[in-house]
Amino acid sequence: MLNSKTKLNQKIFDKDVEMKPIRDGYGAGLVTAGTEDSNVVVLCADLTESTRSLKFQERFPERFFEMGVAEQNLAAVAAGLGVSGKMPFISSYATFSPGRNWEQIRTTIAYNDANVKIAGHHAGLMTGPDGATHEMTEDIAIMRTMPNMTVLVPCDAIEAEKATIMAAQTKGPVYIRFAREKTPVITTKDTPFKLGKNNILWQTDSPSVAVFVTGTLTHNALLAAKELEEEEGIESLVIGVHTIKPLDEKNVVEMAKKTGAVVTVEEHQVAGGLGGAIAECLAKNHPTPIEFVGLRDTFGESGNPWDLINKYGMGVKDIKAAMKKAAGRK
Repeated sequence: MLNSKTKLNQKIFDKDVEMKPIRDGYGAGLVTAGTEDSNVVVLCADLTESTRSLKFQERFPERFFEMGVAEQNLAAVAAGLGVSGKMPFISSYATFSPGRNWEQIRTTIAYNDANVKIAGHHAGLMTGPDGATHEMTEDIAIMRTMPNMTVLVPCDAIEAEKATIMAAQTKGPVYIRFAREKTPVITTKDTPFKLGKNNILWQTDSPSVAVFVTGTLTHNALLAAKELEEEEGIESLVIGVHTIKPLDEKNVVEMAKKTGAVVTVEEHQVAGGLGGAIAECLAKNHPTPIEFVGLRDTFGESGNPWDLINKYGMGVKDIKAAMKKAAGRK
């Protein structure tokens, strides 16, 4: 059942569940952060409306800077602002930032521990029709390995707003991952959002597998948990991981000990992302059978976002299969 303590949207499983682009939360969060702190500035690489930076530009035009199609400059200028007392948020598609400007982020932002917040938009297969060149599925991996970098992956528009505000309250470099497509609204204004703390979204009395999920596939994981219990009586826990780094290792180990089997779910390459982070944690603290749901060493393609999710093995049926396999390995 849904965890009442987590205070989720009670219409999650309704056919008419609210659908909203996760990136909308970024625009709202920017305005709040800018209102609370006059040092917040926003830089964008010619994608003001698409990344929802437009809301900040309209509210604080004197603190908004259009950098054009120059992502390396975007990062370098932001680094200078970040070590000079300002708090820059930089916005572009994830395939360009941190994809194209990873070296500038590493050397000018992370190495100097500059107070810069990096918003990677249109990440994952949810970029759909734009195809493989724009479907960034390696960003969690390349950003979580970077020293000084905090990595946040919100699951819906409400959590995205909270993540943006949290980034402004977190000293040092922060990377936030956003998707383009509309996704179900899972959380509420009252759902807890604490840096480095997982949320238990679904819980049962006798769970035999723990599902750790991040980002856009959270709704699929909840559907899988509900259906598997109804169809085969297999009980589970679903844990939302909005902070990839620092990872809530205490919760990961606790859930692994409680269930004895683990599944990770992400709209990202299996290598190096959430699955890699969870596997590293368990290998070090509590070795546990684990199955991974995500892209497996392949690029995406152009197509309907939800069709792509199913084609590449991240649909509800794929998550249920991974849950059954993990539980059977105990």
